[in-house]
Amino acid sequence: MKVLLASTYELGHQPLHLASPAAALSGAGHQVRTVDLSVKRFDREDLEWSDGLAFSVPMHTAMRLATRAARMVKAAYPRLPVCAYGLYAGFGLDSGESPFDHAVSGEYEPGLLRWADEIRRGRRPRGSRLVELGKTKFHVPSRTSLPPLERYAHLQVGDERRKVGNVEASHGCRHRCRHCPIPVVYEGRIRVVDEASVLADIGQLVELGASHVTFGDADFFNAPAHSLRVVRAMHAAHPHLTFDLTTKVELIIRHAALWPELAASGLLFVVSAFETTNDQTLRLLDKGHTRADEEAAVRLLRGESIEIRPTWLPFTPWTSLDDLRDLVRFVVDHRLIGNVDPVQLTIRLLIPRGSLLLDLPELVPYLDAYDEESLGWRWHAADPRMDALHARLTELHKSGVADGLEGRELFAVLAGEIMGSSDFFLPVAERSPRLTEPWFC
Repeated sequence: MKVLLASTYELGHQPLHLASPAAALSGAGHQVRTVDLSVKRFDREDLEWSDGLAFSVPMHTAMRLATRAARMVKAAYPRLPVCAYGLYAGFGLDSGESPFDHAVSGEYEPGLLRWADEIRRGRRPRGSRLVELGKTKFHVPSRTSLPPLERYAHLQVGDERRKVGNVEASHGCRHRCRHCPIPVVYEGRIRVVDEASVLADIGQLVELGASHVTFGDADFFNAPAHSLRVVRAMHAAHPHLTFDLTTKVELIIRHAALWPELAASGLLFVVSAFETTNDQTLRLLDKGHTRADEEAAVRLLRGESIEIRPTWLPFTPWTSLDDLRDLVRFVVDHRLIGNVDPVQLTIRLLIPRGSLLLDLPELVPYLDAYDEESLGWRWHAADPRMDALHARLTELHKSGVADGLEGRELFAVLAGEIMGSSDFFLPVAERSPRLTEPWFC
């Protein structure tokens, strides 16, 4: 079968979730082409060549973009089988107007292979939504058909830019933060990617010019012994490589003894979902940490010369203006301005279908209708001023980007709006290592 794999968005990285299934499908005898719609448009020849089109949807933004793209393809090629695969694939069949005939989430590769095999046999799976969580045999991702690394996010260190590769040592997550879509699919389980496959992928990324690696695991410490083995082997084989990882605040503290070795192995920064400085909201989200833990995590990592890049969820139904102002003060007081992408101050809670948040009695008074277009439940804030402030900040961010503002300048505009003072003092932001693609979900 001729399979066209399409990606719409993967956090600015060369799409691992094209490269991995491309290897699996090719290994099963299928012909594969790939297209990353974040850097180029569909080619009519590719669409007419294919017997089936499958969209990678590892995150919410990717699913929304894929839904729009799939509708356009279906309008032109109504008989072409179209599948969605990845974490958000399960949200693709909820609407009667869905352009997807089939969806596979979780460990999607076995289901994707069965879909391709069925079409090769002349059958056409329709209306199926599968969640695959079985153990998978991992192939070394096939990156030869993907755009070069220079088309994607780079590591910025001072005035230097370095090419970046993206790998995953595990899938899923052991934790069940209520606002996260991963527990809805994985239910607190993980699947470890075998060490040999990860290291082989890192090796080919180095050959493609990468000098920095992002570990894209939902949490690097899902399997700490495994992850540490991967880092040790990577550093032994490629001692020049630097890397970053993502982990929870509580695990930064729990694994304090590991940070000196990780720093010596090339770790530059850690991404961690702080979300808010309000302890009550952190409890509602079941984050497993407190404001005091956030402060401890910053001190601990900086003590090992590792920067922390916190991600924030400033707008929830329970957010007050005092909460937002405390968040800004936290960023300023801990010298994190250069570590927080300004867009973080505009992030609003997403509540997808099936979210664990829907079990919270505290959410019920603020929940509105489900929005098929945005793939999430609408909600309103307990304090209506917060909804209005969110709209203002979103517009200020949009216009600031259009005017060429970035970094500290744009952060100052948004922080000034939150603090109620256009001359709110912000110290000069220290230039810390970062990726050139702002974080989004």
